[in-house]
This record gives sequence, C-alpha cells and structure tokens, in this order.
Amino acid sequence: MVGDGFAINDELWNLIKGLALKNACEHGGKAIEGPIISALLGRNPTLRPHVKELAKVVSEVVKEVNALPHQEQCRLLNEEFPELVEWRREKEEKKLLPPLPNVSKYKVVRTRFAPNPDFYIHLGNARPAILSSEYAKMYGGVMILRFEDTDPKIKTPTVEAYKQIREDLTWLGVEWHEEYIQSLRMSIYYGIAKDLISRGGAYVDLCSQEDFRKLKLERRACPHRNADPNTNLELFDKMLSGHFKEGEAVVRVKTDLNHPDPSVVDWVAFRIVDTSKHPHPIVGDRYVVWPTYNFAAGVDDHLMNVTHILRGREHSVNTLKQMFMYSHMGWTYPEVINLGRLNLEGLILSKSKIKSLIKENPDAFKGPEDIRFGTIASLRNRGIDPQTIRTLILEVGIKQTDASISWDNIAATNRKLIDNFTKRLMAVFNPVKMVVRNYLGPEEVIIPYHPDNASLGRRSVKLSVNDGTLYVMVESKDVRALKVNSAVRLMELCNVRVTAINKDLVEAEFIGRDLTQARELRLPIIHWVSTDVNVHLEVLKPEGLEINVLKAVGEKELSNLTPGDRVQLVRFGFIKIADVIKTSTDYVNVKSIYIHD
Repeated sequence: MVGDGFAINDELWNLIKGLALKNACEHGGKAIEGPIISALLGRNPTLRPHVKELAKVVSEVVKEVNALPHQEQCRLLNEEFPELVEWRREKEEKKLLPPLPNVSKYKVVRTRFAPNPDFYIHLGNARPAILSSEYAKMYGGVMILRFEDTDPKIKTPTVEAYKQIREDLTWLGVEWHEEYIQSLRMSIYYGIAKDLISRGGAYVDLCSQEDFRKLKLERRACPHRNADPNTNLELFDKMLSGHFKEGEAVVRVKTDLNHPDPSVVDWVAFRIVDTSKHPHPIVGDRYVVWPTYNFAAGVDDHLMNVTHILRGREHSVNTLKQMFMYSHMGWTYPEVINLGRLNLEGLILSKSKIKSLIKENPDAFKGPEDIRFGTIASLRNRGIDPQTIRTLILEVGIKQTDASISWDNIAATNRKLIDNFTKRLMAVFNPVKMVVRNYLGPEEVIIPYHPDNASLGRRSVKLSVNDGTLYVMVESKDVRALKVNSAVRLMELCNVRVTAINKDLVEAEFIGRDLTQARELRLPIIHWVSTDVNVHLEVLKPEGLEINVLKAVGEKELSNLTPGDRVQLVRFGFIKIADVIKTSTDYVNVKSIYIHD
C-alpha cells in the first residue's frame, strides 16, 4: 500500500519496472521518471488522482533500475518485457494514401473490386478490395463489387463463395455501393460482341487450337480473320444456338499480328462450354457461349463507368489486350494502378494449394477457413482483428513492387490493437502442485482483468485452502527455476518460501502478502491456478501445416467466456475461445485457438 487508499498490485509494479527498463535502454542506461509517469497515465488515466503516490513508487523503481549495468537493463527488458521493446517511436497520425492519377478528368471517382467466386478471398485479394474502398471514400465516390463468374468449367464458381466473399468484405469494413454478377449479364455481353463484330473488331475462328497456334507463331492471319462481318455475325448466332461443340469455334478480338507478346495476338473473347456437363451454379445450362475474363471485365469497366482500376501487376498484359477492344469500340480506357504481389510469410495464400490440401487431406483440414491458411476467413477464425488487416494493407499502400507481410507483422499490429481491451487470465501448462503451509491469507482474492484498463472490471478467484494450507498449481518451467529456501511471489496473492522440491510436488511456507516485501526481496513473480477450482483448457496452436494441442489447467473464470471471445493468458499469449463444454459433474472443458504471443 502506498499513500492513502492507493494500492500497487503485481501487474502495475511489473509495468512500472518494464517502462523503467525501456526508458533506461533508450537513454544510455539512465531512466527518467517523468516519461515513465506520463506513459503510465496515458495507459491508465484512472491513475491520475494518485499521481503523487505513483511518483514515489516510480522513483523507487528508477533507482533500482539505474543501479544496474546498461547491458543488464537491456537484457532484462528483452527477456521479461518483450512487448515493450519498441526502438522506434511510432507516428500517431494516420498514413494517408497518395492521390489517384487524373482525378480531375472525372465527375465521380468509381472504383471496383472484382473477385472470382470460385473460392474464398485471401490477404492478397483483400488489398485491392480495401484500397478501392478507401479511395472511393477519400473522393466521395462509388465502390463496385462485381463477381466475375463466367468460367463454369475451369474456375467453377461455388454458391458458398458468393456469400463468403460478401461476409469477408463486410468484416473487413469494405463498403460497396453497387453489386453485379456477370453470369446475370450475358445478354449484355452478347450485344456488345455483335457490335464489335459488326465494326470488324472481332471474328469467329473455326481453326483448331493447334492450327491457330502455328499461324500465330508464324505471324500469319487465321483464314477466318478477314471474313465479312455479316458472315461472322451468322457464325456467332450459330455458336449461340448450340450449332458448334466445345473447341469448334471461338470469337477472337483483332489485335496486332506482330505484337511481341504472342498471348496478346487475337485473344479469345468467347468460347463454348458444355454446361450440360459443367452447369453454372446460378444460371445452370442456360448458356453455352461464355465470355472470357478479358472481354467481360473490359466491357463492364466501360459500362459501369469505372474510373480507376487497382489490380495486381500481373494483369498488365490484360490491360494491353483490353485496350485493343476499347480502340475498336471507341471507348476510353480507365486509369490503372498496378499493385505488386503481396506475400504472406508463414501462411498459405495460394488457392490451388489450399484446394489441393483440403482435397487430399479432408480429415486434417477443416476447409478454406482452417487456421493454417491465409484466407480472410482463416484469419478471422484465428482471432485476428479486421483493423489489423486494414492497417497493414494501408501501410503497404499502392506500391508496384512486391511486398511481404510476415506473421510477426500481423501479430505485432494485432497485439497493439487488442491488448488494452482484452481480459487477462491465468492458465498453467504442465502443472505441478504447490502446497503452501501456514497460509494466513484470504480464501478468495479480487484480481483486476487488466492492469491498465479498469473498465474491464475485476473477478473473484476462489482459493483451495484447508486448515491453514493453500493448494495451487504452478508451471513446471517455473519449478525448475526454484531452489530450496528460495522465495517467490504468487501473482496477486502472496509471497512464499520453498522448503522442498519433489518430482510432482513443491512444498513452501507462507511469508507474507505485501507487495513491498516482494519488491524488497526482489522476488520473481509466477502465476498460478487454484487446485480445486479450475477448468481444463485446450489450446490449438498452428505450427506450419501441423497443429499442436496444448493442455492446461485454467482459472474458473474461463468458463464464463463464450465462443469468439479473446483473452490473454498471463505469460503465454492471446487465445480465442472456440467452445466451452460444461457437464453435470461441474467438469468444464474450454477449447481455444492460439492467436499469438
């Protein structure tokens, strides 16, 4: 107790020590009291009425810290307070996105995000979605969500993907004003195709793929290329009526036969798909002639008055292809911002690899939302806050060079966002029983959920006490550091001296409850769980493609949480509650997912 009615608990004392070590490391070994007090008040404004008493404690801690060698100060900071290691002061002001090009040319800025609903979206997809949404807000414009689902055979759409993409975008805070589904716009594409053919900008090719490939490499025109537009219109009608089978006819856009990139030469705008074998999830087998990505996307960008397209740099060749069609039609191409590839280190982003893993190991992976993947659903399932993803995406911005986001980046950003609003509870992994004799403390203690956020409240922790003996569970790794006659503080509870150490039991005696005593003796602080009043806790922890199941004994308060709640386990890390199973025998099993440390 310091001052009148002002108590310093273990966690607040630890925080003061950590801030003092951090300040000392950053200032050549000499901690300064003023910045430490300011940091404490900034973290917990409720301490302001007690600033005088607080200053006395800070002064005491600073003297202890400044007595240590500089190297020792930094060692203790890194080992005991890694969350406080921030060698660069972060800018508080929000990083603004650079302006879009040629905005003055347009009355209204219109952006779009156009996913293929053949799978869940991942972190790489989230980048253009978030940036397109933010730019629309920035200019008071319009954001379009367009499902590009015109490939029923190779990139087959799935019914659940449409819904999941909408849910993921909403969770990410992406706002869209208009929504379109390309498979419901087929008549529009057919009309534009006929107009393009009439203008001489496209033709129906009846060559085999093999023959066309040879002609293209020889820079020679297909024999159907210069046919009369009316002839091509008749052939196109035959395609629509089902006269041709798959591979027997395609519609090609006329480009430059001598273009250095062979893929640009007379690219395919429409092909035939046997939808009796490959039905579309929305329109079934109603259509057999389907537009390719470049035709449908190019047409829609024009008809929807898209002004700025933000997409991956790998689409540069598609821009070249579509510009030939725009030239034939007399359209003006939108502004394009090419984004570099975004990689996520430590998690799988590749759709094809995720699909393959799920198909080959259906019992091992729980679908696209499995916590080992990099889909947005996976990150949400893992317990990552959506603002974390938005923050990282906006930090990367619109760079054209490739960028990588590591799991450490995600964890660090997420930790800063949720730490102050997450309850802290205790759980013991690899528990060892500790018996404390001559215990003179209470049989119930009141502990705050968070040392810096009083608004989270407190919880009551019942103890296992019998005839003056206290029974708790502590971690085996803490036991290994103990020696007979050494003393330790049980967090927020009491100070004890070890009298005997056996394989499965630590014997100790009560020496006091005062935190001042613990400070004077410089006792290490360890956490604990009541022996009789507890729950069983399982933590699923991803390790690459493996998942380790960690088992622990946790304090009873864990049973009052609900699936989806996040909590920080003291000296372990953040977890997300997956399930709380209670039985009539008062047995409680809490299942959870490891988020990060």
